[in-house]
Parts: sequence; C-alpha cells; structure tokens
Amino acid sequence: MAVRVTFAGSGDAFGSGGRFQTCLHIARDSGPPVLLDCGATSLVALKRLEIEPNELAAVFVSHLHGDHFGGLPFLILDGQFRRRVEPLVVAGPPGLRQRLFAAMEVFYPGSASVQRKFDVEVVELTPGEPTQVAGVGVTAWEVDHASGAPPLALRLDVDGAVIAYTGDTAWTDTIPQAAAGARLLVAEAYYWDKEIPFHLNHRTLLTHKDSLNCERIVLTHMCADMLAHVDQAAFETAHDGLTISL
Repeated sequence: MAVRVTFAGSGDAFGSGGRFQTCLHIARDSGPPVLLDCGATSLVALKRLEIEPNELAAVFVSHLHGDHFGGLPFLILDGQFRRRVEPLVVAGPPGLRQRLFAAMEVFYPGSASVQRKFDVEVVELTPGEPTQVAGVGVTAWEVDHASGAPPLALRLDVDGAVIAYTGDTAWTDTIPQAAAGARLLVAEAYYWDKEIPFHLNHRTLLTHKDSLNCERIVLTHMCADMLAHVDQAAFETAHDGLTISL
C-alpha cells in the first residue's frame, strides 16, 4: 500500500460544488491512518467512503476555523459512543486545547470533561520545531490567515513520503520551505485570480510555481469561482474521494 492520501473532503467552508469540508485521510503501512484537517462535515465524509474513524491514530490541524477543525467534537463523541479504546492524538496550533474544549462544550455541554474509554491527547505544535506525533514526523510554519490562533502550513513525513500542506493562507515565503522536496503539496486555491486577504488563488500559485520544488501539486479548498475554472488549471485539482498513492 505504501502511503495513500484520500481527499474525504476537498471543499471550502460553504460547501461550494456540494463538496465536504477539508479532510485528508492518510493511510500507511507502518501504523494506523491519520487525518490532515477535520472540518465540520468530516465524520459524514469518512463514513460515506466507508473509512473507519475509530482506526485513526491522530488528527493534524492546520488552523482553528470550523471548516478545518470543527469535526473534532463529532469524531471524539462518535468514538465514545462506538466504544473506541485506542488513544487519539490531536496536533495543531497553539490554542488548540482551549478551542477544542470550548467547541465541545458549545456543541454538547459536559462532553469535554466526561470520562471515556480512550484518551484524547492534544499536542500544540511550535512553528519551526520538528516533532513526532503518532509515528509521523511533523514540522509547522506560521502562515497568514486570521483565525484567532497561529495558522500553520504543515509538512508530514509519513513512512519517508513527505506531504506538504499550505492550510489556508495568503502567499508567504514559508510555503516553498514546507514544499521543498515533498512528494505531494496540497495547496489551497480559493479563487481563480481574485485577490482577497488570507487566501491563495490559482494565479498567485502559478506565479510562484518555480519556487515550489516538489513532485506533485494538487489544489483544494476551491470556491465556486475556482471550480468554474478547473478545466483551465495548470495544476491537478482535488475532488471528494480522490485517492493518491505515494
């Protein structure tokens, strides 16, 4: 199997094109699978693809907006009610622990502190400091996206296959650092060419293409405007259910 990346969700916050919110499932030979982002619709997306959420070892979160981390309360509660016993690690930006507690209490009061048969370990990543989470090497860079906590671009080393991910961000010089030598770069392309704060568009990525030293680039998190131009894109584009083997 080696490493297999499945876009359980490839959409934006607003369901453009009928797509689920951001959620990448990463399967590997060396251990249980992990997720990269877990938007509010992710549990439905995983079950539609007949992917077992209780098998996940970890969830890596790029930033603390609902379409990227809002599925965590449902994922945790689903594990609780379906008798999960293996621990789950949630790794993401500084402030993740407090925001996850608050989200669980807003959605289901009392759920954040209930005793479960499995542990939920929260790891807050420090930008620039490589670490290991659930057997996956992870390095984070702070990017440019207002979300109430430091937003991150992430670089995961999964069984020797490097997967880089921009998260949501305007262009920053940290993106080429995260992408350098990666087998796969998953890049946000919210609009085709419209410039808005805190987001990438296709034109900007094309302008910087030569600085992205990686084997493969796949665009995701596309709004309706970008989806209308996918046939013209200079890069591969994701869709819900797309699977890539590395």
